[in-house]
Amino acid sequence: MLFNSGAFLQFFAAFLLLYWLARDSLRCRNRLIVAASYFFYGWWNWKFLGLLFFSSSFDFAVGIGLERLSVPSHRKLLLASSVTMNLLILGFFKYYGFFVESLAALLPAIGLPFQTATLHIILPVGLSFYTFQSMSYAIDVYRGDIRATRHFVSFLAFVSFFPHMVAGPIQRASNLLVQFERTLIITRSMLVEGVWLMIWGMFKKVVLADSFAPLVEMVYHDAPPGAAAVVWGTVAFGLQIYCDFSGYSDIARGTARVLGFDIMWNFNLPYAAASLREFWRRWHISLSTWLRDYLYVSLGGNRRGSARTAVNVFVTMLLGGLWHGASWNFLLWGAWHGMALVIERAFAGDSKSGASTSRIAGCARWILTMLVVFYGWLLFRAGSWHQVVAMTHALGDPVAPDWLGDFVLYLSVFAAPLLAMEFWQYRTKNLLAPLTLRGWNLAALQGVLLVAIAIFWTRGKSPFIYFQF
Repeated sequence: MLFNSGAFLQFFAAFLLLYWLARDSLRCRNRLIVAASYFFYGWWNWKFLGLLFFSSSFDFAVGIGLERLSVPSHRKLLLASSVTMNLLILGFFKYYGFFVESLAALLPAIGLPFQTATLHIILPVGLSFYTFQSMSYAIDVYRGDIRATRHFVSFLAFVSFFPHMVAGPIQRASNLLVQFERTLIITRSMLVEGVWLMIWGMFKKVVLADSFAPLVEMVYHDAPPGAAAVVWGTVAFGLQIYCDFSGYSDIARGTARVLGFDIMWNFNLPYAAASLREFWRRWHISLSTWLRDYLYVSLGGNRRGSARTAVNVFVTMLLGGLWHGASWNFLLWGAWHGMALVIERAFAGDSKSGASTSRIAGCARWILTMLVVFYGWLLFRAGSWHQVVAMTHALGDPVAPDWLGDFVLYLSVFAAPLLAMEFWQYRTKNLLAPLTLRGWNLAALQGVLLVAIAIFWTRGKSPFIYFQF
């Protein structure tokens, strides 16, 4: 079920009515959330509800077992069972075909015969998100960061909570699970924030992201007609994926706030970053912090010298790229960011200018960061290694197509409201800057956005990009 669909609006309206009636009973509220979340997920494909239930139940049992066991080796073995089970589920559904196809291409090339049966495996929507969330719970219990819950329904609600389960943010039990174990008070400020985020997130998806999509397709579908087309097409994709994914995250947080829950921010003006490390502190925050806390730290972090730190950074980003999908271009994207982060760490702080040149230096760092980020988007969006090579080669071709002027004008028109909003948020250091407007001014702004959403709503509904991950 898509957020940007009439079916979701009807579902959410019906759910709100029932939720309001059950809000004072913790047990009824959580059972309603689980039932609604499983209905929401099963709307796409009910056959995978069993997988969701099994994954949740397994880690619920692991959490209790970790608290009952006292022998370190036994606790490690039980944690390993959780990690192994989640990675096996993820590996089979998401990476089986990729690895088999890669072996089928590689082994015959070096003279080794290879044959295998072909399996047509459907990737369950949201699998990467809810397995990471469930697995992190077991790791946190093992580390002693949280206590294992004995409330099975609360845990099911934590994993399957419909606002975030399909495309994040990836939640931590220390923040969200505890909210299912206490009575929540819904305040006026929560409702105001939630409604605003739902409207703004829907505007970013329906009006902006889906308008950037055909521009991206113009450039990436056919052979690139020169450097200018590649550059502007990649800029369009950078805006598309940002509006698409941050729009989903805003709707998710807004929906949760209306229900009285507080889930984490997943984006914080990432294109304002003046370094790659800052970019990853602002982009897909729930994944970048997950990789830092559960992968990078487990590899040793920065505790074993500069050379080992560089390896840990590179491996973390490489696997972060693979998390996005079973494709070599995602691995290449992860390797690109990993290599760039290693180089940035090596040269960080080498040149410190005085106050008179600090603004110039900051601008230069921002431009360099964006060049790395947006070339990374080229790697991310390209459909094959051949296309990566062709589009990279086209960056040296000065030819510009006749339609480029109209392309840039169209792009600028739709980018303008996003840039204006983000400039406002950046200057005020407040992601909720519009809520500082007085009543009628805020109502007028929301009214304009709703009219725009209604106008563009009739287009074909496109899934959110991160549904495929």
